[in-house]
Amino acid sequence: MTERADWAVLACYAHPDDEQGVTGFLRRCVEQGIRVGILCATRGEVGQIADPMLATPETLGAVREREMRRAAEVIGVQDVFFLDYRDSGMAGTDENADPRAFVNADPQEAVGRIVRVMRAFQPTLIITFDESGGYGHPDHLAICRWTTEAFHAAADAEQYPREGAAFAPARLYYASFGRGVIRQFAEFLAQNNIPSPFPGVDVEQMGLAEERITHTVYVSEYLDLKRRSLEEHRTQMFPNTALNALPAEMWNAFRSVERFALVAGVPLPEGAPEDDLFAGL
Repeated sequence: MTERADWAVLACYAHPDDEQGVTGFLRRCVEQGIRVGILCATRGEVGQIADPMLATPETLGAVREREMRRAAEVIGVQDVFFLDYRDSGMAGTDENADPRAFVNADPQEAVGRIVRVMRAFQPTLIITFDESGGYGHPDHLAICRWTTEAFHAAADAEQYPREGAAFAPARLYYASFGRGVIRQFAEFLAQNNIPSPFPGVDVEQMGLAEERITHTVYVSEYLDLKRRSLEEHRTQMFPNTALNALPAEMWNAFRSVERFALVAGVPLPEGAPEDDLFAGL
């Protein structure tokens, strides 16, 4: 494979395990000699705990940080950054009111922390959630919004001068399931009388609308690697979730494709391959 040692990718997410939607692409980058980093805004401190032997509410953040680092190592990613905010929990919960929660961060400060990582790591591509946050989690919405602002601010020497020398990433991508896939998942659950893991969320507002998807990356060769990386997030591996109800062939089909939408930066050249996010750079 072509060595691309001068290029780098930074995947910006809210919690450990959010990165799992793009691990196939990240592994492909690693194999091509591209530097890869993962940024987490929080340590997922208020998540549920699948097995009480693994963590307590008091230790969950530290445990999930270790899980994140192990999951990254499975993919071959060595650079993991934490912004040190607290998990905000789901909308409407008491955790949303915690002043340490990511959603309650000062926007300028939050953007500045992301800018600091961008300028230090100097990524060619930035990847984060789409505007729906996948399924509307407050922290997912916040990391999308503030990563987008940081993408533009990192290149401006007049903004955040204390956070390092200006650096301009080439492209910003949003990554998510396409709405067609989400619709399939919802239909399967309904047909099998399985409660949705996202009650009250309109599936037509989740993920990426098909017409926005600019890149489709097929990663079936990494399915086992992706599974092993996911399984490192042991505190989040609940046996009776809706995802575990999926037939293996459907789950593998979903996990074999990763979708991206170019939202800012260097335009794609005409006729660019649908699986090359770096095309034309």
